[in-house]
Amino acid sequence: MADRTQRPDCLHCRHYFVTWDAQQPRGCRAYAFKSSEMPSAVVFASSGEPCSFFDRKPPRPAPAKPQR
Repeated sequence: MADRTQRPDCLHCRHYFVTWDAQQPRGCRAYAFKSSEMPSAVVFASSGEPCSFFDRKPPRPAPAKPQR
């Protein structure tokens, strides 16, 4: 990342997950926690550094075209 003050977008990270817990609906598998805030915001607030485990998800394959 060029700008160290920017947080990575958790929605594009392979470690991000959505929980069933209404009080803590967002989670990070790399850091093993759930939160009501985006995990990257929690990591930045607690350490002062952007998330070091950010790993961009691979692009989704194009949907198959229906055959006629």
